[in-house]
Amino acid sequence: MANAAITGKHQTDWITISTDEYESMKATIEVLSDVDIMEQLEEGKKKGTKVRDYEDLARELGI
Repeated sequence: MANAAITGKHQTDWITISTDEYESMKATIEVLSDVDIMEQLEEGKKKGTKVRDYEDLARELGI
């Protein structure tokens, strides 16, 4: 069994965020958790692929 060190008292507080912020956080976690997407992003960085802002692209595509 592993030994655990207790470093201090655990404290729980509440925060409130908007639904939009919550959905954005979920989407970010989903992307960061997807190995295939992360590999594609890394490949793009290595190749020097241009990056576009999502909001600008969505406006261009009318989404």
